Amino acid sequence: MDIAVVSKESGLAPSTLRYYEKIGLIRSIGRNGLRRQYSPNILNKLNIISLGRAAGLSLEEIASMFDVDDELAISRDLLTQKVEEIDEQIKRLAIVRDNLNHVANCPQPSHLECPSFQKLMKSAKRYLP
Repeated sequence: MDIAVVSKESGLAPSTLRYYEKIGLIRSIGRNGLRRQYSPNILNKLNIISLGRAAGLSLEEIASMFDVDDELAISRDLLTQKVEEIDEQIKRLAIVRDNLNHVANCPQPSHLECPSFQKLMKSAKRYLP
């Protein structure tokens, strides 16, 4: 499959495919003129890469999920760690959501008069990443 076909089928820009190849995440099987050629199973690998990105994995973490023969070798420990990170992020986002909801519906005439908003302002530092 040439790079244009892979790009169309995967939804990834050719520049992204070239970048993935540059960093060793994918490999072309050769060239047809100036166009890179890929094995048909590249689409499965790109789907796995996309799933990893959607899950918040870095490209380095995704690369570690493939062995030297390019076979899938997902680390369950890595996935467990990522689940724990996502759970923490969900907790932080739920707190932020609840605070925003309170501020949006606060009965006080001014947010600065609201005790909950005052408390939120004092604790704002802990919400920074």
